[in-house]
Amino acid sequence: MNPLRTLLLGGTGIISSACLREALAAGHDATVLNRGTTRHRPLPAGVRVVSADVRDPDSLDAALGAETFDVVADFLSFTPDHVQSHIDRWTDTVGQYIFISSASAYQTPPARLPVVESTPLRNPFWQYSRNKIECEDLLVGAYRQTGFPMTIVRPSHTYDRTSLPFHGGWTYIERMRRGQPVIVHGDGTSLWTLTHHRDFAGAFVGLFGDARNHGEAFHITSDEVLTWDQIARALGTAAGVEPHIVHISSDAIAAAGVNADWGDSLLGDKAHSLFFDNSKIKAAVPGWRAEIPYWQGAREIIEWHDADAARRVVAPDLDAAMDRLVARFG
Repeated sequence: MNPLRTLLLGGTGIISSACLREALAAGHDATVLNRGTTRHRPLPAGVRVVSADVRDPDSLDAALGAETFDVVADFLSFTPDHVQSHIDRWTDTVGQYIFISSASAYQTPPARLPVVESTPLRNPFWQYSRNKIECEDLLVGAYRQTGFPMTIVRPSHTYDRTSLPFHGGWTYIERMRRGQPVIVHGDGTSLWTLTHHRDFAGAFVGLFGDARNHGEAFHITSDEVLTWDQIARALGTAAGVEPHIVHISSDAIAAAGVNADWGDSLLGDKAHSLFFDNSKIKAAVPGWRAEIPYWQGAREIIEWHDADAARRVVAPDLDAAMDRLVARFG
């Protein structure tokens, strides 16, 4: 494939940082639009950086003028008005607009497993997911009405070395190492899929520039399926400890009101078994498959945090709240 002029809205997040590096490795001409960088995921050499407020059309006009791109990859739209502004801006001036949606938009709980791209979109529990569904509806309408060259991508739980899958981040690992109980929702046997961001990026960039993908939706996930107890134990092994797991129902965690995001993300996503049929993305990107198992990803996570004490942040309030939950329900 010839090099493509690519604009990434984002570029320093968990998913977008890997996609940027993959795009550069594939030889594409990459521009990143964001309002700054992050010390955890610095921008690589060879990328053009444009600073602008993605929510402000005047700011975008000042930064980009009348530039056109073969691919615009949007990692920064979360509500319908965000997406509508991009439809308005990029109609007739982009070869392909790729919207990052979410696998949490799928029917929750799913009626059938594995999830496929035709699984209905419905999540009555989580506003974030309902917003993503509305974004998708706008894009499907634009494609049907005007041929807007959109592609929808639905990541599931995608991670890098900076991110832990349990609420509380490093607090969770610190509790393991102190010998304190760690909470796993439900009975620990629900099934989950964790995808390393480098694996995701290989498939994502493989969708660039192929008009056969216009109007289509894809999820991109690992084929490895783990229970939440297995995930906790993989992290414990990487951290050099055997975790003391306490099971508490997702409903109880949500009702306790410790943190709204914790309850919403459980009831709207993680409480339900979820794994995927990746046949469609494998057909669209021949030769791609996810290769990084979670035990390897868990080792990267622990090694990265252990390399710098400043990364090992414990949240005292959440730590205490976990003790109260364990005392009440454990």
